[in-house]
Amino acid sequence: MRDKEPVMDSIKEKLSRTPSSPGVYQMKNAAGDVIYVGKAINLKKRLASYFTKLVQPDLKTSVLVRQISTFDIIITKTEKEALILESNLIKRYRPRYNVILKDDKRYPSLKMDIRNPYPTLSIVRKIQKDHALYFGPFSSAQAVRQSLKFINKTFKLRKCSDTSFRRRSRPCLFYQMNACLAPCCRQVDKPEYNRIVKEVVLFLKGRTPDLIRKLRNDMYQASDGLFFEKAAMIRDKIMALEATLEKQVSVTTDFADKDVIGLAKADDVVLLTILFVRSGFLMGSRHFNFAQTLSTDAEIMDTFIRQYYEKAGFIPREILIQVEPDHMTAVADWLSEIKGRKTHLACPRKGEKLHLVNMAAENAENALSDLLAGNVQDIDLLHRLQKKLGLDRVPEKIECIDNSNLYGKEPVAGIVAFLKGKPDRSSYRKYKIETITRPDDYGTMAEVLTRRYVKNGGADPYPDLLMLDGGKGQLNIAVSVFRELADKQPIDIISIAKKDEEKGELQDKIYKPGRANAINFGKDVDLLFFLQTIRDEAHRFAITFHRKRRTDTALRSALDSIPGIGEKRKKVLLKHYGGIENIRAAALEELSALPGMNRNVAESVLNALKD
Repeated sequence: MRDKEPVMDSIKEKLSRTPSSPGVYQMKNAAGDVIYVGKAINLKKRLASYFTKLVQPDLKTSVLVRQISTFDIIITKTEKEALILESNLIKRYRPRYNVILKDDKRYPSLKMDIRNPYPTLSIVRKIQKDHALYFGPFSSAQAVRQSLKFINKTFKLRKCSDTSFRRRSRPCLFYQMNACLAPCCRQVDKPEYNRIVKEVVLFLKGRTPDLIRKLRNDMYQASDGLFFEKAAMIRDKIMALEATLEKQVSVTTDFADKDVIGLAKADDVVLLTILFVRSGFLMGSRHFNFAQTLSTDAEIMDTFIRQYYEKAGFIPREILIQVEPDHMTAVADWLSEIKGRKTHLACPRKGEKLHLVNMAAENAENALSDLLAGNVQDIDLLHRLQKKLGLDRVPEKIECIDNSNLYGKEPVAGIVAFLKGKPDRSSYRKYKIETITRPDDYGTMAEVLTRRYVKNGGADPYPDLLMLDGGKGQLNIAVSVFRELADKQPIDIISIAKKDEEKGELQDKIYKPGRANAINFGKDVDLLFFLQTIRDEAHRFAITFHRKRRTDTALRSALDSIPGIGEKRKKVLLKHYGGIENIRAAALEELSALPGMNRNVAESVLNALKD
């Protein structure tokens, strides 16, 4: 505690010179790393709340505050400028104790490129700023596939990819089934196709009641015009939509679009839940959890809203929240600016809207309970694994290495990391093997181990347990490499080898240094299954990297041999088509129209790839 006194004296002296102006503050630890970024209307008052209080509101906050060695401030003219600057600094430093929304790559969305004359839907994992329409993210791959299946069955939107659309010479089976207009081969009236697109957009935006009303009017018009077959088709579509509507829950009487955000906290975990209400119906929910934050509930809500809606494909006109942000007016103005229309941010105190907020809070509490229960199970599993393997410490962080090559060509290695039983994708690492040019698993393993653990110098924290995909040979290589780390933190090492079915083996084998036989897991098969899961993830990661390397090499080699194709034209072709097959299938006119291309070069490309 005495070592901390000079630091606190320095902080308090700096605090005395801090102005009472709006701005942003950056908390730093002893190493000079930014560990928290915050904003305030009054910097002096906000910072004083951290350092002059004798007792912090909770134990966690007091522990985190002790890690602060100094702070820096940036004064701004207005509260709005502070809000924008804070967002930029969080993106730049990604501080440990801030609320930071993770990438949504895990969650699929539906994409519709409306710049295409005949748009279609495709499943994507990342929302980009490319002027396309995005719907989602959906809670799971199954949910997005079910929605797409219903759309393909109900609406005559084209089903083929853009590549197939360009190459197709005759209508596919969907046209024969009267489920597609076949714009790939037939002259399809664009206004008619655009009408279908608008219907699909209404459905995906959750405006099914509006769509049903529109279709019912269309049905009556067709019937009055004696187009009975068309009226019957519209009737069938209405019946299908009404069947989906019956499965949805009505939660409001104003039939407006809303997002409702609830918050729950326990120990050092915060969880936020969003309920998506469209046209008065509850369409779904999503949960976001964050660990170890210095922020108050109001600051958490503030930061989360800005990070989530900055990338959201759709922002409703009204957002209901459980906790009012510190800068509610500024956040509401920011929301209105990014979408170009007024967005109302409200923290209701009574009525139907309060009922919705309470529902979101209850869902957040339930999701948090499930999360904590899962964490307890993971911690229990790790303690059991420590005991079974005889490890020096609980394996909170586990790394696994796998190599991949094709007869020695393009050798690579991948390292995956699991933290407290869950994949820690920010710690995954890829390695292009530099010293091995022939099939040599042992040499490849030695190079990767040396680069990761010897030459790394501790830049990446070492794991508690290292697992190698292989048998005793890989394990012996690791033991020899780790002799160079004798003066550093020791690492427990194991290897995992596949079962030999010809010898009658029933399970994969786990080996430890200094032990001749594999470890017998007995009834603890869940521990072995956990290690197999990590091994399989390492294998997937390494082989995906290897395939990409092979594809890139083959693609570049094919283009490098074509006269007139230099680096610039190669980049244009790779960016536009992505692969040799797509380039080979392209039309001459289309290829000639690309930036930097002409007819002669395009002909050379097609002739070379054809040969």
